[in-house]
Amino acid sequence: MATFLYRLGRLAHRRRWYAVLVWAAVLAAVGLGAARSPGAADEEFSMPGVESQQAFDLLEERFPGTAADGATARVVFVAPGGEKVTAAENRAAVEAAVTELGDGAQVAAAVDPFEAGAVSADGRTAYTTVTYEVGGDALTDAAKDDLTKTLAAARDSGLTVEAGGDALSDGGGAGGAAEVIGIAIAAVVLMVTFGSLAAAGLPLLTAVVGVGVSMAAILALSSALGLSATTGTLAMMLGLAVGIDYALFVVSRYREERAAGRTPEEAVALATGTAGSAVVFAGLTVVIALAGLSVVGIPMLTKMGLAAAGAVVVAVLVALTLVPALLGFWPRAVLARKARRAEKAALDGHAGKPAQDGGPGRATKDGLPGRATKDGRPGQAARDNGGARWARFVLRRPLPVLLLGVVGLGALAVPAADLQLGMPGDEAKATSTTERRAYDALAEGFGPGFNGPLTVVVDARGAEDAKAAATAVSEEIAGTEGVVSVSPARFNEAGDTAVLSVVPATAPTDERTKDLVTTIRGERPDVEDRTGATFEVTGTTAMNIDIAEKVQSALVPYLIVVVGLAVVLLLVVFRSLLVPLKAALGFLLSVLASLGAVVVVFQQGHGAELLGVEQTGPIMSLMPIFLVGIVFGLAMDYEVFLVSRMREAYVHGEPAPQAVISGFWHSARVVVAAALIMIAVFAGFVGESESMIKMIGFGLATAVLLDAFVVRMAIVPAVLALLGDRAWWLPKWLDRILPRVDVEGEGLARPAAPSAEPAPKETVRV
Repeated sequence: MATFLYRLGRLAHRRRWYAVLVWAAVLAAVGLGAARSPGAADEEFSMPGVESQQAFDLLEERFPGTAADGATARVVFVAPGGEKVTAAENRAAVEAAVTELGDGAQVAAAVDPFEAGAVSADGRTAYTTVTYEVGGDALTDAAKDDLTKTLAAARDSGLTVEAGGDALSDGGGAGGAAEVIGIAIAAVVLMVTFGSLAAAGLPLLTAVVGVGVSMAAILALSSALGLSATTGTLAMMLGLAVGIDYALFVVSRYREERAAGRTPEEAVALATGTAGSAVVFAGLTVVIALAGLSVVGIPMLTKMGLAAAGAVVVAVLVALTLVPALLGFWPRAVLARKARRAEKAALDGHAGKPAQDGGPGRATKDGLPGRATKDGRPGQAARDNGGARWARFVLRRPLPVLLLGVVGLGALAVPAADLQLGMPGDEAKATSTTERRAYDALAEGFGPGFNGPLTVVVDARGAEDAKAAATAVSEEIAGTEGVVSVSPARFNEAGDTAVLSVVPATAPTDERTKDLVTTIRGERPDVEDRTGATFEVTGTTAMNIDIAEKVQSALVPYLIVVVGLAVVLLLVVFRSLLVPLKAALGFLLSVLASLGAVVVVFQQGHGAELLGVEQTGPIMSLMPIFLVGIVFGLAMDYEVFLVSRMREAYVHGEPAPQAVISGFWHSARVVVAAALIMIAVFAGFVGESESMIKMIGFGLATAVLLDAFVVRMAIVPAVLALLGDRAWWLPKWLDRILPRVDVEGEGLARPAAPSAEPAPKETVRV
C-alpha cells in the first residue's frame, strides 16, 4: 500500500500539470452533465414496512387523485378579548379575508370557515385552509406576497391573524452569517496551524474541488438514479469535512519531511505513501459507516448515505493526486515563514542552522523528536511542542486521566437513556414566527390534539355491510380514552373504504399521543372479529411515531454493523487486537455523551435559553443516525491519523511509551486543528433560527469536541500507556489470517538528505 501510494504521489508531483488538468476536466464534465440533467425531483418520503405507510398507500389506491400535491396555508383568525368571530363585524372581516385569499396568485381554493364549521366551540377562533395549485417550492414571490398582504389587511380590522403550513416555508436549511463565520474560523485555524497562507488555503481549495465534483455528479445522476434535491445534503457536509481533514494530514506530513531535509519530490512521495495510507483507511471506515445507513431501511436515508460515501471516495482521490500535484506548484509556499527563511539561508551557504519550522530543532538519527532513555522510558526532546508535553503528562498519570475521561463521558451519557424521538413541527419554532403563533392559537381554540389529527383508513371489503363496519370502527375509536372527536366516515366511490379523522386530546409530540396510537391499533383484532373489516392508522402524527420507533429499533443493529466492520478494518491497519476495540469503545462513549447533551438541552431544557431554544420536546428522529454516521467518520479519521504515527514509531523500533509521545508530537496539532475546524463549522448551525438545525449543529459540534479532545487526546494515550507493548499484541493465528498492508511505510527507504553538520546525540530526561 505505502509503496504504491509513494509512486502515485511521485507521479502526481512529476506530472502535476496533467493531474490538475485531469481534475479540471472531470469537474467540467460532471458540471456539464449536471447542467444538462433534468432537475432533481422532490422525493416523496416513504417508510416501507410501517403501518402508517401501508395505510397511506391504501389511501392513494382506494382514493385516487386525492393526494394533495399543492402547498397549503392554514390561516387562523382570533377575535379580540371578549368578542367572537361570529359577531357581524368580525365575521365580515373574516369572509373578506377568505375571499381575498381565494383570489390570490396560484391559489386553488380557500374554504369559508363558517360554511365548513371551522369555528371553535367558544366562538373566538376560526380557521381557513388555503390550497395552492403548486407545491411549496414552486410558489412564486407574488403568491407569497399576496398571502402576506391579506394577513396584514385582516389584522387591521382588529383580529389576530396568523398562518401556518408549507406555503410559508422558505426552504429551511442552513445558510447565512453563522456559516460564513464558521468557515472564516476554519481559515484562521489553518493559518495558525501552518503559519502559511498557501498551506492554509490548499486544504480548503482541494476540499471545495472535491465537493464540487461530488455535488455535480449527484445532480447529473439524479434523474437516472431517482435522487432527490435532499440527497446531496449529507454529501456536501461530510465531503467538505473529510476533504479538509485528508488534505490537512498530507500537507502536514509533507512539511515534516521537508524539515527532515528531503527534496520536494521525495517529501511529496513520502507524505503520500505514509499519510496517504492513513487517509485511505480512514476513508474506508467512513464509507462503511455511510453505506451502513441502508441497514435502517429508509430509502431516502440509504440514498443520502451512498451519495455521501461517493463524496468521501472523491475526497480520498483528491488527497492522493490533486494535493501532491499542487504541492509541486508551491513546494516552498506551504512551508512556514521561518522554514522558508531557513531554507533560503541554507541555499546561501548557512545550512548549519537548525530547522525553524516549529519542530524540535535537529532531529535525532531516526528523525523523531527525542530518544528514549536506557530503561525505555520516554525521552525529552530538545524543543518540545504542546502535543509531546501533553502526552508526557498523560503517560505519568494514565489511570487518573482515564478514569476522569470515562466517568465524565459516562455522566454526560446518562440522560441519553431518556431519549424520546419524534419530528418537531411548528410547536418547536420561535414564538416570534407566525407559524408558531398559529399553532398555539389552534391548540387553545380547538385543543392541543387538533394540530395533529390521526387518519384512520377502514378497509371494509371483507365486511357484509361497509357502512355498518365503518360506524362500528368509529364508535370503538370514539370510546377510547384520549380521543376528543371522530369525524363522520367519508367513503370512496366503490363504497368499500372509508376515512375517519380522529382528534386526540394531547399534542402531536406528547408521549400520551403515542400511547393512544398504540391503543387504537390494539383494538383492531376485536373490530375485525365483529365486523369483518380492518383499519389502519396513518397521518403525519402516526407517521412520525412510526419513524421514531423504526429508527430507534434500527440504531443498535446499525451500530453493530458499522463498528464491527470498522474494527475488522482497523485490525488490518494496526495489526493489533486491543487498539481497534479501544477505538470503537471510545467512539461509543463520545456518541452517547453527545446524545446525552442534546437530550439535556433540547428535550429537558437545561440551558436551552442560551442557544435561543424557546420550546423543548422530542429529539428529531433521524438525529441519532446522522450523528453516528458523521461523527463515526470524523472519529475514525482522528484515530487513524493519531495512532498510525504511534504505530509507525513502534514498528521502527521505539518503545511503546516513546511511540505514544512521537505520535502526539507529529499528529496532535493536526488532529486538534481538524477538530477545531469541524467544531467551528458545525457550531455555525447553532446560530440558525430553526430548532432542528440548532439541534443538528449542537449535537455534531459537541460530539466532535468530546471525541477529539476527551477520547482521542486523553483516553487513547492513557489506555496505551497502561497497556504498554500489549497494546500492539496480535494472536499469531490472527496475524497469519489478516492480509498485510504497509501503512507505516516499512517498505519505503527514507534516508534523510545529508545536512551541513551532523545532528548531535541528545541527553534526555523524563
